[in-house]
Amino acid sequence: MLQFSRKIVNRNLIWFSLEYELPANQSRSSPSAAPGQPRRTRQEHSQEIALDYVELIAELIATNGAARVTDLARRLGVTHVTVNRTIQRLQRGGLVNARPYRSILLTEAGRKLSEESRRRHEIVVEFLKSLGVPDAVAHLDAEGMEHHVSKKTLSVFVKHLERCGRHKLQR
Repeated sequence: MLQFSRKIVNRNLIWFSLEYELPANQSRSSPSAAPGQPRRTRQEHSQEIALDYVELIAELIATNGAARVTDLARRLGVTHVTVNRTIQRLQRGGLVNARPYRSILLTEAGRKLSEESRRRHEIVVEFLKSLGVPDAVAHLDAEGMEHHVSKKTLSVFVKHLERCGRHKLQR
């Protein structure tokens, strides 16, 4: 059984969880349980965080002209230490350039990842709205869903939006 839940931690941070309960005759360690079944791993969670950070950095640069550690910490509801550690990891991954006490800049790879993430988010939001989900709820729900939707599912969402005449996003 697949269960998705959302909990508002504070006004800037929403906690999402996705749980999958295996049938009684299978265990997580059994080889037959793995193929095709959703399972969150540390690497997947790390990728979600990277996407959230680059998307927020791009947004802060667009609105404020700069992305700073304090801005990220405040918006994400985490400490500056957590932000600094994540920024270091993003630097090692070639997604950002950062120096102490300076603004954080996206590399070309970081910009592309941010644009792709933003596009995925917009498609999921528009799809949810096409189903009658209110705008504010669609934006909140899309934050958790955008990381778990496959490219195949996204293309189906886009086809649905085109049929409804609601697809305004660039391909």
